Amino acid sequence: MNALMSKMQSHYLQVGELLGKLEPLALLGARLLVARVFWLSGLGKVNTFEIFGLRFPTFDMQGSTYYLFGSEFFPDLSPGLAKLAAIGAATGELTLPLLLVFGFLTRLGALGLLVMTLVIQIFVFPEAWWSVHVWWTAILFILIVRGPGSLSVDKVLGLTR
Repeated sequence: MNALMSKMQSHYLQVGELLGKLEPLALLGARLLVARVFWLSGLGKVNTFEIFGLRFPTFDMQGSTYYLFGSEFFPDLSPGLAKLAAIGAATGELTLPLLLVFGFLTRLGALGLLVMTLVIQIFVFPEAWWSVHVWWTAILFILIVRGPGSLSVDKVLGLTR
């Protein structure tokens, strides 16, 4: 019985080692998944133009975004602060995901998006924890702890192991 358990343990460890070789792909997938969520949200806050199916921001904030930030999301903010919050959110949602996509300063980008997620959770959509935000938080936390993996600019520049 002991020999059988030892053999099963050995096989289990071997399978684990083989699957561990997929970590760079798993981390790349996590980076792309969470980057897409925030990128699309950022595009929704700005006017865009489209080339070959790719949408690019013009950084001409839409009036509806200012309205949402000033009256729906943060009703106690002055119009000037609401406008600043809208611009900051759009800028973060359009720059931080690019860091994740390329795996450049990944931990910093993931930390920024984690802070945004927590602000959204606490102040904007407190009911969305288990349906959405917990998943973003888990992915971002993994990227902060593990880093981007070997398929990244961080790896090429020696910013991660």
